[in-house]
Amino acid sequence: MLVTDFDYDLPQELIAQHLMEPRDHSRLLVVDKKTGEIEHKHFYDLVNYLKPGDVLVFNDTRVIPARLHGTKDTGAHVEVFLLTRREATDWEGLMRPGKKLQVGAKINFSDELSCEVIEHTDFGGRVVRFKYDGIFEEILDRLGETPLPPYITAPLEDKERYQTVYNRERGSAAAPTAGLHFTKELLQKIKDIGCEEVFVTLHVGLGTFRPVSEAKIEDHKMHKEFYTVSQEAADAVNKAKAAVSLRLALRQYALWRLRALMVSCTLAAAGRISSSTPATNSVWWMTS
Repeated sequence: MLVTDFDYDLPQELIAQHLMEPRDHSRLLVVDKKTGEIEHKHFYDLVNYLKPGDVLVFNDTRVIPARLHGTKDTGAHVEVFLLTRREATDWEGLMRPGKKLQVGAKINFSDELSCEVIEHTDFGGRVVRFKYDGIFEEILDRLGETPLPPYITAPLEDKERYQTVYNRERGSAAAPTAGLHFTKELLQKIKDIGCEEVFVTLHVGLGTFRPVSEAKIEDHKMHKEFYTVSQEAADAVNKAKAAVSLRLALRQYALWRLRALMVSCTLAAAGRISSSTPATNSVWWMTS
Protein backbone atom coordinates (compact mmCIF):
# COMPACT_ATOMS: atom_id res chain seq x y z
CA MET A 1 0.00 0.00 0.00
CA LEU A 2 1.49 3.34 -1.08
CA VAL A 3 1.51 6.47 1.05
CA THR A 4 0.36 8.42 -2.02
CA ASP A 5 -2.89 6.42 -1.98
CA PHE A 6 -3.92 8.60 0.96
CA ASP A 7 -3.15 12.00 -0.58
CA TYR A 8 -6.01 14.49 -0.51
CA ASP A 9 -6.43 18.25 -0.60
CA LEU A 10 -7.12 19.96 2.73
CA PRO A 11 -7.31 23.75 2.40
CA GLN A 12 -5.43 25.51 5.19
CA GLU A 13 -8.37 27.79 5.92
CA LEU A 14 -10.55 24.77 6.79
CA ILE A 15 -8.26 23.59 9.61
CA ALA A 16 -9.69 24.77 12.93
CA GLN A 17 -7.19 26.72 15.03
CA HIS A 18 -9.24 26.83 18.24
CA LEU A 19 -11.39 24.31 20.09
CA MET A 20 -15.13 24.89 20.01
CA GLU A 21 -16.61 26.34 23.17
CA PRO A 22 -18.42 24.51 24.67
CA ARG A 23 -16.37 21.53 23.54
CA ASP A 24 -19.31 19.31 22.71
CA HIS A 25 -20.71 21.85 20.20
CA SER A 26 -18.22 20.64 17.59
CA ARG A 27 -19.65 18.92 14.54
CA LEU A 28 -20.30 15.17 14.39
CA LEU A 29 -20.56 13.19 11.15
CA VAL A 30 -22.80 10.16 11.52
CA VAL A 31 -22.74 7.41 8.87
CA ASP A 32 -25.26 4.57 8.88
CA LYS A 33 -23.23 1.41 8.23
CA LYS A 34 -26.16 -0.42 6.66
CA THR A 35 -27.59 2.25 4.36
CA GLY A 36 -24.64 4.62 3.93
CA GLU A 37 -26.86 7.55 4.92
CA ILE A 38 -24.89 10.57 6.20
CA GLU A 39 -26.13 12.94 8.89
CA HIS A 40 -24.53 16.16 10.11
CA LYS A 41 -24.92 16.48 13.86
CA HIS A 42 -23.17 18.00 16.86
CA PHE A 43 -21.04 16.05 19.31
CA TYR A 44 -23.60 16.48 22.09
CA ASP A 45 -25.97 14.41 19.92
CA LEU A 46 -23.82 11.38 20.72
CA VAL A 47 -26.24 10.47 23.51
CA ASN A 48 -28.91 9.75 20.88
CA TYR A 49 -26.81 6.89 19.48
CA LEU A 50 -26.07 5.14 22.78
CA LYS A 51 -28.15 2.66 24.75
CA PRO A 52 -28.07 1.28 28.31
CA GLY A 53 -25.25 -1.21 28.77
CA ASP A 54 -22.96 0.30 26.13
CA VAL A 55 -19.33 0.64 27.19
CA LEU A 56 -17.24 3.67 26.30
CA VAL A 57 -13.47 3.26 26.49
CA PHE A 58 -11.51 6.43 27.28
CA ASN A 59 -7.80 7.11 27.12
CA ASP A 60 -7.00 8.92 30.38
CA THR A 61 -3.52 10.08 29.40
CA ARG A 62 -2.44 13.64 30.19
CA VAL A 63 -0.25 15.70 27.88
CA ILE A 64 2.97 16.91 29.46
CA PRO A 65 4.61 20.25 28.58
CA ALA A 66 7.16 18.30 26.57
CA ARG A 67 8.87 21.10 24.60
CA LEU A 68 11.79 22.81 26.32
CA HIS A 69 13.92 25.69 25.06
CA GLY A 70 17.50 25.99 26.24
CA THR A 71 21.01 26.99 25.26
CA LYS A 72 24.32 25.23 24.79
CA ASP A 73 27.45 26.46 26.54
CA THR A 74 28.15 28.43 23.36
CA GLY A 75 24.88 30.31 23.75
CA ALA A 76 23.27 28.63 20.74
CA HIS A 77 19.54 27.96 21.03
CA VAL A 78 18.42 24.34 21.48
CA GLU A 79 14.95 22.78 21.50
CA VAL A 80 14.34 19.53 23.38
CA PHE A 81 11.13 17.58 22.79
CA LEU A 82 10.59 14.96 25.49
CA LEU A 83 9.05 11.63 24.46
CA THR A 84 9.60 8.80 26.93
CA ARG A 85 10.91 8.70 30.48
CA ARG A 86 13.43 5.91 31.00
CA GLU A 87 14.55 6.54 34.56
CA ALA A 88 13.95 9.21 37.18
CA THR A 89 16.37 11.58 35.43
CA ASP A 90 16.71 10.07 31.92
CA TRP A 91 14.44 10.85 28.95
CA GLU A 92 14.31 9.94 25.28
CA GLY A 93 13.57 12.86 23.02
CA LEU A 94 14.10 14.76 19.82
CA MET A 95 16.63 17.58 19.60
CA ARG A 96 16.91 20.58 17.33
CA PRO A 97 19.47 21.00 15.87
CA GLY A 98 20.05 17.27 16.33
CA LYS A 99 23.30 16.86 14.40
CA LYS A 100 25.09 19.35 16.63
CA LEU A 101 24.02 17.67 19.86
CA GLN A 102 26.30 14.70 20.33
CA VAL A 103 27.00 12.64 23.45
CA GLY A 104 28.46 14.90 26.11
CA ALA A 105 26.67 18.07 24.98
CA LYS A 106 25.19 20.08 27.84
CA ILE A 107 22.00 22.15 27.66
CA ASN A 108 20.86 24.77 30.16
CA PHE A 109 17.20 25.70 30.55
CA SER A 110 17.30 27.75 33.73
CA ASP A 111 19.20 28.04 37.00
CA GLU A 112 17.22 25.04 38.27
CA LEU A 113 17.25 22.76 35.21
CA SER A 114 19.91 21.44 32.81
CA CYS A 115 20.66 18.20 30.97
CA GLU A 116 23.43 16.29 29.21
CA VAL A 117 23.17 14.11 26.12
CA ILE A 118 24.23 10.59 27.15
CA GLU A 119 23.11 8.38 24.26
CA HIS A 120 21.77 8.19 20.70
CA THR A 121 18.45 6.44 19.98
CA ASP A 122 17.53 4.18 17.07
CA PHE A 123 15.00 6.73 15.77
CA GLY A 124 17.42 9.62 15.39
CA GLY A 125 16.78 11.13 18.80
CA ARG A 126 18.83 11.43 21.95
CA VAL A 127 18.73 10.28 25.55
CA VAL A 128 19.34 13.12 28.00
CA ARG A 129 20.04 13.07 31.74
CA PHE A 130 18.54 15.94 33.70
CA LYS A 131 19.96 17.76 36.69
CA TYR A 132 17.50 19.88 38.62
CA ASP A 133 16.93 21.65 41.90
CA GLY A 134 13.46 20.84 43.20
CA ILE A 135 10.65 18.62 41.87
CA PHE A 136 11.12 17.81 38.18
CA GLU A 137 7.40 17.76 37.27
CA GLU A 138 6.85 21.19 38.82
CA ILE A 139 9.86 22.63 37.00
CA LEU A 140 8.68 21.12 33.73
CA ASP A 141 5.22 22.64 34.22
CA ARG A 142 6.82 26.08 34.61
CA LEU A 143 9.37 25.91 31.81
CA GLY A 144 7.87 23.50 29.28
CA GLU A 145 5.44 24.22 26.46
CA THR A 146 2.49 22.02 25.54
CA PRO A 147 3.27 20.60 22.08
CA LEU A 148 0.66 21.32 19.43
CA PRO A 149 0.22 19.65 16.02
CA PRO A 150 2.15 21.42 13.24
CA TYR A 151 -1.10 22.45 11.54
CA ILE A 152 -2.14 24.46 14.63
CA THR A 153 -0.45 27.84 14.36
CA ALA A 154 -2.53 29.81 16.85
CA PRO A 155 -0.90 30.21 20.31
CA LEU A 156 -2.29 28.10 23.16
CA GLU A 157 -3.57 30.53 25.78
CA ASP A 158 -4.86 27.91 28.23
CA LYS A 159 -2.91 24.65 28.55
CA GLU A 160 -5.95 22.84 29.95
CA ARG A 161 -7.81 23.35 26.67
CA TYR A 162 -5.47 20.79 25.09
CA GLN A 163 -6.34 18.21 27.76
CA THR A 164 -9.36 15.93 27.97
CA VAL A 165 -11.65 16.59 30.92
CA TYR A 166 -10.96 13.05 32.19
CA ASN A 167 -7.14 13.07 32.00
CA ARG A 168 -5.20 11.73 34.97
CA GLU A 169 -2.02 9.87 33.89
CA ARG A 170 0.87 12.12 32.79
CA GLY A 171 2.95 10.97 29.86
CA SER A 172 1.67 11.97 26.40
CA ALA A 173 3.51 14.19 23.95
CA ALA A 174 0.20 14.89 22.18
CA ALA A 175 -3.48 14.76 23.08
CA PRO A 176 -5.88 11.95 22.09
CA THR A 177 -7.78 14.59 20.16
CA ALA A 178 -11.11 12.78 19.69
CA GLY A 179 -11.58 12.96 23.44
CA LEU A 180 -11.26 16.74 23.50
CA HIS A 181 -14.93 17.05 22.48
CA PHE A 182 -16.29 15.53 25.69
CA THR A 183 -17.48 17.77 28.51
CA LYS A 184 -18.19 16.77 32.09
CA GLU A 185 -21.86 17.49 31.47
CA LEU A 186 -21.95 15.23 28.41
CA LEU A 187 -20.22 12.45 30.34
CA GLN A 188 -22.86 12.73 33.07
CA LYS A 189 -25.66 12.44 30.48
CA ILE A 190 -23.98 9.31 29.11
CA LYS A 191 -23.84 7.84 32.62
CA ASP A 192 -27.49 8.71 33.16
CA ILE A 193 -28.40 6.64 30.08
CA GLY A 194 -26.89 3.61 31.78
CA CYS A 195 -23.63 3.42 29.84
CA GLU A 196 -20.41 2.28 31.48
CA GLU A 197 -17.12 4.20 31.36
CA VAL A 198 -13.85 2.29 31.16
CA PHE A 199 -10.42 3.93 31.36
CA VAL A 200 -7.19 2.70 29.78
CA THR A 201 -3.93 4.56 29.27
CA LEU A 202 -2.02 5.06 26.05
CA HIS A 203 0.71 7.69 26.12
CA VAL A 204 0.71 9.25 22.67
CA GLY A 205 4.25 9.51 21.35
CA LEU A 206 6.45 9.72 18.30
CA GLY A 207 4.70 6.84 16.55
CA THR A 208 1.55 8.94 16.26
CA PHE A 209 2.84 12.12 14.68
CA ARG A 210 6.14 11.30 12.98
CA PRO A 211 5.76 11.54 9.17
CA VAL A 212 5.82 8.29 7.20
CA SER A 213 9.25 8.23 5.58
CA GLU A 214 8.81 5.27 3.23
CA ALA A 215 6.97 5.05 -0.08
CA LYS A 216 5.16 1.89 1.09
CA ILE A 217 3.31 2.03 4.39
CA GLU A 218 4.36 -1.53 5.25
CA ASP A 219 8.04 -0.47 5.19
CA HIS A 220 7.59 2.32 7.73
CA LYS A 221 8.81 1.43 11.24
CA MET A 222 6.56 2.77 13.97
CA HIS A 223 7.92 4.05 17.27
CA LYS A 224 6.78 2.28 20.43
CA GLU A 225 4.17 3.76 22.74
CA PHE A 226 3.39 2.82 26.35
CA TYR A 227 -0.06 1.59 27.31
CA THR A 228 -1.72 -0.13 30.23
CA VAL A 229 -5.01 -2.03 30.54
CA SER A 230 -6.25 -2.90 34.01
CA GLN A 231 -8.00 -6.18 34.72
CA GLU A 232 -11.15 -4.21 35.50
CA ALA A 233 -11.04 -2.55 32.07
CA ALA A 234 -10.34 -5.85 30.30
CA ASP A 235 -13.27 -7.54 32.05
CA ALA A 236 -15.65 -4.71 31.13
CA VAL A 237 -14.62 -4.76 27.47
CA ASN A 238 -14.89 -8.54 27.21
CA LYS A 239 -18.34 -8.47 28.81
CA ALA A 240 -19.49 -5.78 26.39
CA LYS A 241 -18.05 -7.60 23.38
CA ALA A 242 -19.95 -10.73 24.37
CA ALA A 243 -23.16 -8.71 24.64
CA VAL A 244 -22.43 -6.72 21.44
CA SER A 245 -22.64 -3.51 23.50
CA LEU A 246 -19.33 -2.21 22.20
CA ARG A 247 -20.77 -1.53 18.75
CA LEU A 248 -20.54 2.28 18.77
CA ALA A 249 -18.75 3.48 21.85
CA LEU A 250 -15.54 1.53 21.47
CA ARG A 251 -15.31 0.94 17.76
CA GLN A 252 -16.08 4.43 16.54
CA TYR A 253 -14.97 6.76 19.31
CA ALA A 254 -12.14 5.20 21.27
CA LEU A 255 -10.65 2.43 19.18
CA TRP A 256 -9.08 4.46 16.40
CA ARG A 257 -7.30 6.79 18.78
CA LEU A 258 -6.13 4.00 21.09
CA ARG A 259 -4.81 2.18 17.99
CA ALA A 260 -2.64 -0.72 19.08
CA LEU A 261 -4.15 -0.86 22.54
CA MET A 262 -6.85 -3.40 21.76
CA VAL A 263 -4.72 -5.20 19.18
CA SER A 264 -1.45 -5.65 21.04
CA CYS A 265 -2.69 -6.57 24.49
CA THR A 266 -2.88 -10.33 24.91
CA LEU A 267 -5.51 -11.70 22.53
CA ALA A 268 -6.96 -15.16 22.77
CA ALA A 269 -8.55 -17.01 19.87
CA ALA A 270 -11.98 -15.85 20.97
CA GLY A 271 -10.94 -12.21 20.65
CA ARG A 272 -10.81 -11.55 24.39
CA ILE A 273 -8.36 -9.08 25.88
CA SER A 274 -6.45 -9.36 29.13
CA SER A 275 -4.81 -6.80 31.39
CA SER A 276 -1.43 -5.69 30.11
CA THR A 277 1.21 -2.98 30.59
CA PRO A 278 3.75 -3.08 27.75
CA ALA A 279 5.12 -0.69 25.19
CA THR A 280 3.85 -1.42 21.71
CA ASN A 281 4.59 -0.42 18.15
CA SER A 282 1.64 1.63 16.93
CA VAL A 283 -0.84 -0.08 14.63
CA TRP A 284 -3.80 1.45 12.77
CA TRP A 285 -6.88 -0.74 13.06
CA MET A 286 -9.55 0.04 10.49
CA THR A 287 -13.01 -1.16 11.55
CA SER A 288 -15.87 -1.97 9.23
